[in-house]
Amino acid sequence: MGKSKKRSLHLGINDRFSCLSREEAVSTVVKMLKSGDKNAYRLITLFGLTAEEILEAGACYEAVVGMGNLLK
Repeated sequence: MGKSKKRSLHLGINDRFSCLSREEAVSTVVKMLKSGDKNAYRLITLFGLTAEEILEAGACYEAVVGMGNLLK
């Protein structure tokens, strides 16, 4: 591991979510999709979220359909 990565991990830059439940992840993904944040894809794949879960949480249909093959 390089010096830069060690420093980043030590400072907690990559530790944005220390403890996140599945329900919190779904609501966070919905917020990220509404704001246009591309990091929503990382949470979706990390938790294995389905399109149905995200739609029930309040995401717009167009945003979920736009993800294509990412969602089951």
